[in-house]
Amino acid sequence: MRGDNPRILVIEDDRYIADFIALSLRQQNYSCQTAASAAEGLFLFQSNRPDIVLLDLGLPDRDGLEVIRELRGIRETPVLIVSARGQEKEKIDALDAGADDYITKPFHMGELMARIRVAQRKLNRETYTEGEIFSMDDLKVDPLKRQVLVGQEEVHLTPLEYRLLLIMIRNRGKVLTHNHIAREVWGYGESESTQTIRVVTANLRRKIERDSAKPRYILTEIGVGYRFADE
Repeated sequence: MRGDNPRILVIEDDRYIADFIALSLRQQNYSCQTAASAAEGLFLFQSNRPDIVLLDLGLPDRDGLEVIRELRGIRETPVLIVSARGQEKEKIDALDAGADDYITKPFHMGELMARIRVAQRKLNRETYTEGEIFSMDDLKVDPLKRQVLVGQEEVHLTPLEYRLLLIMIRNRGKVLTHNHIAREVWGYGESESTQTIRVVTANLRRKIERDSAKPRYILTEIGVGYRFADE
């Protein structure tokens, strides 16, 4: 990544929307390129190596889910979906395909900028490893000691709760679907019910949040899954 702001590739076939996003990004000192098709977007992705991709799912030449998978096959770059498709299943399919975030049209530019800043922080920080001590506000996790502290008080987690917490910390700022969580925590997806995940998450919240009704760390993405706060 060059400089303080990442280079952003906008893959969007609606020229008005693409130009609006690009102008707004450049006004915030971001470097930005646009592509009106999947083919053009993939070419620019490989040749110019952007740091973040904003992708519309309704492209004229390729299905958006295929494009996500192809981007992921080239290299790990944050992919934010900006789409008029607002059904929960469509969001889940895109996130399960490898997208990092999803914002539905019409959107406020301020919200999109906030999502980009989350992706930017992900680029700027070192990858979390199993042995690295994690600290945010009054939450501290020491994987080597398998110790979780809230303030100065140690909290005791079940193996499932602890595994879920580590997965969320490793992916902080990214929306994790219920299926993704089930695969990572239990080792398989569809057969683990959403309700089971909600129960384990609720128990974890009660142990690490000061107010589980207004969570600071584990945020709900309604109908989709969860996101661990990144700031």
